[in-house]
Amino acid sequence: MNANEPHEQGTGGWSQFGATPPAAGGFPRRDTIAMEQPPPPPPPSAPVKPRLTAGQKAVAGLALAAMAIGGGVVGAAAATAFQPQPQQVVSAPSPKLRQASNQLSTAEVAERVQPSVVMIQGQTGEGSGVVLSEDGLILTNNHVVVGAAQGGGQMTVKFSDGKTAKATVVGTDPPTDLAVIRAQDVSGLTKADLGDSDQLKVGDDVLAIGSPLGLDGSVTRGIISALNRTLNLGGEQRQQLPPGFGGEQQQSPVQGTTIGDVIQTDAAINPGNSGGALVNAAGQLVGINTAIASDAAGGGVGFAIPVNTAKQVAEQLIKNGKVSHAFLGVSVTDATGDVPGALIRQVTAGSPAAKAGLKEGDLITKIGDTPVDSGDTVVGQVRGFKPGQQVKITYMRDGQSAEATVSLQEKK
Repeated sequence: MNANEPHEQGTGGWSQFGATPPAAGGFPRRDTIAMEQPPPPPPPSAPVKPRLTAGQKAVAGLALAAMAIGGGVVGAAAATAFQPQPQQVVSAPSPKLRQASNQLSTAEVAERVQPSVVMIQGQTGEGSGVVLSEDGLILTNNHVVVGAAQGGGQMTVKFSDGKTAKATVVGTDPPTDLAVIRAQDVSGLTKADLGDSDQLKVGDDVLAIGSPLGLDGSVTRGIISALNRTLNLGGEQRQQLPPGFGGEQQQSPVQGTTIGDVIQTDAAINPGNSGGALVNAAGQLVGINTAIASDAAGGGVGFAIPVNTAKQVAEQLIKNGKVSHAFLGVSVTDATGDVPGALIRQVTAGSPAAKAGLKEGDLITKIGDTPVDSGDTVVGQVRGFKPGQQVKITYMRDGQSAEATVSLQEKK
């Protein structure tokens, strides 16, 4: 896109902080486990002290262990298991319940993922990163490492076992707010298990893991609140390390950018989480935490870059040190009429848009299957495509709906 593309701040106050999904529901409790049949009761003339079988003891122990975090049904199961009269037989669970009971718990997911998430410390503050390779390649946000990338000195990476290593920048991509760095002289690191963000559904359980407020290895839990959001990041970064956690309050300039297809989550994301992991209930990386939208009262929602986008960008940065982006060739603004969309203000001569027949004054209402409600949506969607990709654009002209197939070019 060209310099006239919109980068307007929304009303919510965006803040950058840098410095095969499981079955529905995620992180289930193991509430139902089959007991062995109890022995037949003794004759009435031979009273005995009630006792639990080995199977009942196992159930009761699991229930008590889970009750601290589960409550409800689990607590009731524990109480029943310890009642001497009457003895209760729990039937074997159905295959569906048994399958659900084999999913990972929240604690198991956190334990599995934490070794692949690191704290990144630099001159402009602290952030987080995700290990991509055993020999030290780490994915993070551009705004976490922008100071080092611009000659601001080396960074230090802190791993989950407390060890540290110096790190250098491999490459950065401001348009997607992603970067890759390399920790020096390391081996045998635990790399992240990459998932498929295209399979995410609203309501899926997720964990955000990173170093909020300088507290490395922190875990928060939530759900996928929405998908395909357009995130407009301003040109200024807030200091992510507040007073009392070391370092001085600073601000460093960050190039404004618009990112499409962003994941929205209610898992708590705070200063220092940027570049950290958003994982699903199987422990797979589905997003890179990057920002929150906050209100005056201090509330906010978090946003993460989909892992499919991050993977594509990371591969190019590692191979070439830079990223090729798609080019449509239009300048757009928000529509002002009753029909939502993006109004084309200018079409670049010889561009893919011009070759497809788009004109000034056309109102873009959909790109592919994604409805367009603003100019930012167009910018964000195009940045998520690859050069050479063919994209269907739906637009309005003189009150009539029409479609055009555009073959995107590489942005020079």
